[in-house]
Amino acid sequence: MVNGKPGKMRVGVIMGGMSSEREVSLESGRNIFSKMDRAKYDPIPLFMDSRGLLWEIPIKLLMRNSTGDVEADLETDGKRIFYEDLKAAVDFVYIGLHGKYGEDGCLQGVLELLKIPYTGSGVLGSALGADKYASRKMLAMGGLDVPRTQAVSLKEWEKNPGEALAGIEEKIGFPCVVKPTREGCSTTVKKVVSAEGIESALLAAFAWDTVALVEEFLTGMEVTCGVLGNDSPAALVPSETIPTQGILSLEDKFLYGQGENKTPARLPEDVLKKIQEVAVRTFLILGLKVYARIDMFVPGDGRIVVLESNTLPGMTPSTVLFHQAAAAGITQTGLISRIITLSLDAHAKKRGPL
Repeated sequence: MVNGKPGKMRVGVIMGGMSSEREVSLESGRNIFSKMDRAKYDPIPLFMDSRGLLWEIPIKLLMRNSTGDVEADLETDGKRIFYEDLKAAVDFVYIGLHGKYGEDGCLQGVLELLKIPYTGSGVLGSALGADKYASRKMLAMGGLDVPRTQAVSLKEWEKNPGEALAGIEEKIGFPCVVKPTREGCSTTVKKVVSAEGIESALLAAFAWDTVALVEEFLTGMEVTCGVLGNDSPAALVPSETIPTQGILSLEDKFLYGQGENKTPARLPEDVLKKIQEVAVRTFLILGLKVYARIDMFVPGDGRIVVLESNTLPGMTPSTVLFHQAAAAGITQTGLISRIITLSLDAHAKKRGPL
């Protein structure tokens, strides 16, 4: 029974979107669609185009190579779904979007107004997870280690670049890493080894956001750890992420055969346990729900440094989250079902927006 009516739950899987991560979202969305348990759910592929419009798409569009290829034929082969009509088309939304407007609280707010339950964290948790600077300040207040970070606004840089550069040299030093504050998938992440490289790195970041982060360059092992649950979340087995170059790239994270992940990470058991503890604390401090992937650094000095949280982590076939679930005996289909169940539980218990 669904909403008092016989039949399987209609799950709208939203993919695509308006962010720099839309190609990864397409891969995540169609994997979620294909791996969803048909005995429990009736998945419906929904595509958000580059204008933010929503379309129900047939299988032939779902299997296109890129979001541009999908978008080219939406008018002829897709069915436009107006947001105010979405509740009549689906019972639940599985958000396969990544990045701005999908992972940052924007879509979550729309779905709250429409009274449609959805996967993952709510409006505030999603917004905090998407903003690396805001989340790092909260995590630091919660007693966790985060990288030394300097936020530089576009306005500040244009007004007085010399002063901004002096602040970076004093507070962070070189080498350092420059990135947009609200982008994922390693978009325009640059390692800068001297003052001469700061301007070009900042300008690349400003193409995606009005605030860039300049953070200390950490050495050691980069690890990532999935977390599942709501009020009493549990960490999965941490993985080691091995970049093909100095900084983990989009291809390393999601392209099959490109990057290398090792699950469990090649660390002593006590360190693995500490990583899991830090991942769960991060999840709770930021008020996250259902599932997330926490990216961290192990510098080798006893610290676990939290880089960021991913509130809608990639669900591509080769994503590390599935490796960690497999280590816990959970199949891809089983993980997708568990995420839906946890999400429904969170929405059933909420008072106001999630």
